[in-house]
Amino acid sequence: MISIIPTTTARHDPPHEFLDGALVPVFESPERAAIIRDALQAAALGACMPPRSFGIEPIRAIHSAAYLEYLEHAYERWVAAGGAPEAVLPSTLAVRWMARPSADPLAAPGFYCFDLSAPIVAGTFAAACDSAAAALTGAALLIEGQPAAYALCRPPGHHAGSDMCGGYCYLNNAAIAAQYLIDHAARPCRVAILDIDFHHGNGTQQIFYERADVFFASLHADPAHHYPYFLGYPDERGAGVGYGTNLNLVLDAGVSDTVFLAALTTALDAVAAYAPSYLIISAGLDTFAGDPVAANSGSFALSSAAFPAIGRQIARLDLPTLFVQEGGYAVAELGENVVGLLRGFVQR
Repeated sequence: MISIIPTTTARHDPPHEFLDGALVPVFESPERAAIIRDALQAAALGACMPPRSFGIEPIRAIHSAAYLEYLEHAYERWVAAGGAPEAVLPSTLAVRWMARPSADPLAAPGFYCFDLSAPIVAGTFAAACDSAAAALTGAALLIEGQPAAYALCRPPGHHAGSDMCGGYCYLNNAAIAAQYLIDHAARPCRVAILDIDFHHGNGTQQIFYERADVFFASLHADPAHHYPYFLGYPDERGAGVGYGTNLNLVLDAGVSDTVFLAALTTALDAVAAYAPSYLIISAGLDTFAGDPVAANSGSFALSSAAFPAIGRQIARLDLPTLFVQEGGYAVAELGENVVGLLRGFVQR
């Protein structure tokens, strides 16, 4: 059995994002979480429990104070300054040498966003904090001796850096949970984060790139052609004391179940060699064939049968494991695929 921590997500429901030159409805919708929740309840894989309250401090351990202050007040300040009330979306992005934040509410978003796929509405900050609380609850359960937990996090988190949002992500749930494990485990520990989303977890890599107490491994589409484009290459191994604790396994478009599972074995071998006390899975399911977010640039071709196999392979590490929900936008199959992943893990 696996402990399941769902979140209430309706407060974060942006009307649109700007994607590939067009204003389009947001793929990352409340419907996703509802579908997953209903499928998990029907599958009866474990007990559901509400997220606990942790306050802001575990989030501050990962994200900068200035970024959190911005995120909490961005929408109200944007609307008060005359911004479109539908959602906060920047019109100017601070890149490379542009290193000074702006006090103007209409300009500030461009300092704290790296794309136009993280719109902010009135309920975004509260929903993101609830999502982080679900991941923190899962981490606390592992410390208390539970063998596994699944946090139905929405909004997702693996693209969020220490001071920046993007790609539907505002707070990095997996990173926040990892830091909580390090800070609160009964004895000194190391944590591994394995990201199986179609897209590279650029935010997670940025947060832990120069640290040796967290190993980050990611299987993802080639960033030369796929979002987030500017990070996620195989030669990114970590820096300083963190050198060797970052592993990027880049896969070609259209990969089959067999190819993906072989790459997963490589990643899991690296995790095992690192010998962590805890494992966090950034569980993106947009590797499924025809996922609409990946389809425009060449998606993977995983079948629903791949996800139980992925769960079984992860289970062989025999580590206390927290699954944190990331992407997955083929909504008709999403519930089935999440259930398959977790069922494969618990049934070995």
